[in-house]
Amino acid sequence: MKTLLDLENWNRKEHFAHFRQMDEPFFGATVEIDCTQAYQTAKQLNVSFFIFYLHKTLTAVNAIENFKYRIAEDKIYINDRIDASATIGREDGTFGFSLIEYNPDLTLFKENALAEIKRIQNTTGLFTRSFDDDNLIHFSAIPWLNFTSLSHARSYTFPDSCPKISFGKMMTSETGKRTIAMSVHVHHGLADGLHVGQFVDYFQNEMNTK
Repeated sequence: MKTLLDLENWNRKEHFAHFRQMDEPFFGATVEIDCTQAYQTAKQLNVSFFIFYLHKTLTAVNAIENFKYRIAEDKIYINDRIDASATIGREDGTFGFSLIEYNPDLTLFKENALAEIKRIQNTTGLFTRSFDDDNLIHFSAIPWLNFTSLSHARSYTFPDSCPKISFGKMMTSETGKRTIAMSVHVHHGLADGLHVGQFVDYFQNEMNTK
């Protein structure tokens, strides 16, 4: 479900009008996330670290209202729930776009995620299903690279307003601290640096929670 945002009385109406006319309205930042506690918690719960931090990402996304905004025909809609279209790799080196629904319950989320991952890994091609709604984040993991910045392939003619969140290689220091790079790109007509900061802080707090 989604509701229409009252654009005329929105305090970012002018910001929306300004940034949405740009050829590239997205902006992004890469930050370092402390995942020491999260990695331990995932192992204790017998959850893959990928599924664990995807769940925490969606928890944070669904907590920040601006990350739930989507543009459709000059209007902004607020989605009740945001899911993930995550890239899922296959043994042959290709990947496919998945649809993993968010559930606050980690156990149920894990079951759904594992089923969708298995489905993708047993298909071929990039698009193995239709994506009828845009209540999504575009999500990817690049575990081979400890990147400090990231760009995305994007068609400027395609009406896209979904946040894009990517994770890099987990690094472990000599003291045992674990960190991971997280890249966050959002449509500047819908969110500013303030909202990205709120998202990052919320996500880090989730990762620190036992």
